Amino acid sequence: MNRPGRDDEPDRFYTLTGGRAAPTTEEFDPVTLVVSECVPAPAMQREHVAILTMCRQPTAVVEIAAELRLPIGITTVLVADLLHTGKVTVRHPELAAGPYGDTFDIDMLEKVLVGLRSL
Repeated sequence: MNRPGRDDEPDRFYTLTGGRAAPTTEEFDPVTLVVSECVPAPAMQREHVAILTMCRQPTAVVEIAAELRLPIGITTVLVADLLHTGKVTVRHPELAAGPYGDTFDIDMLEKVLVGLRSL
């Protein structure tokens, strides 16, 4: 069975990231939220354009990876590129105070679950 993004030639991933396997300075996890700060430019890499387009609303890294059909590691490199150029901002989901102390926002957990199921 051919799985787009997973069974592609390693050369494609090397080309997408310029040979990098992980972001150079930023630590991302699957629930890090990404928000576009600008519109895509005409000469941008198509994966960067897709990220900027889908992140008009806060979007988790795992959701971006699922939509692009790329491994999370490759996706974090692409998001880090956009972060370093100021085209996106990132933040970790905030903890919401629940009746039993600090808990993760249920809506965010459901979005992450949907993203994981899409992988």
